[in-house]
Amino acid sequence: MVVVGRIARPHGLRGQVVVTPETDFVAERFRSGATVWTRSAGRHDELTIASARIQRGRPVIGFEGLSSVEAVERLAGLELRIPEASLRPLDPGRYYEFQLVGCVVETTEGSVVGPVVRVEGGPGGSRLVVQGPRGEILVPLAVHICVEVDVGGRRIRIDPPEGLLELNETKHSRR
Repeated sequence: MVVVGRIARPHGLRGQVVVTPETDFVAERFRSGATVWTRSAGRHDELTIASARIQRGRPVIGFEGLSSVEAVERLAGLELRIPEASLRPLDPGRYYEFQLVGCVVETTEGSVVGPVVRVEGGPGGSRLVVQGPRGEILVPLAVHICVEVDVGGRRIRIDPPEGLLELNETKHSRR
């Protein structure tokens, strides 16, 4: 199962919730009739989306069988998941974030930098957060730096500009 969003909070009195999306395919994932799963107390619950709209860039959805604020309050903070097999194939050179987490990053010379612990995005683009021997190292997810991404082999080869690895280690080890 792959996380596609997180329930932020209830919205209104009719059982709707605000979702923080974690997908590029918001309209497809959070549409009426779509099915998502939550995991709570060690069990998976299947939920069917009964209503959906986008408000301020975030989905506001209602689920079949949950029609009051009391019924959805317990869902706040839960992840919404879909089966990995239902993911849309991506164009070459594009990856789902979950595919990159756990990949071992190494330089083109063969030095191991460490595993990817998460992927962060921002105005400047995405970056890999790598757990190095002395702390986190931020590696821009750019084709001229990440020269080979092998998600099947769980490996990412990088050609970092001079000083990138040391700069990040120094900056993050002072925290």
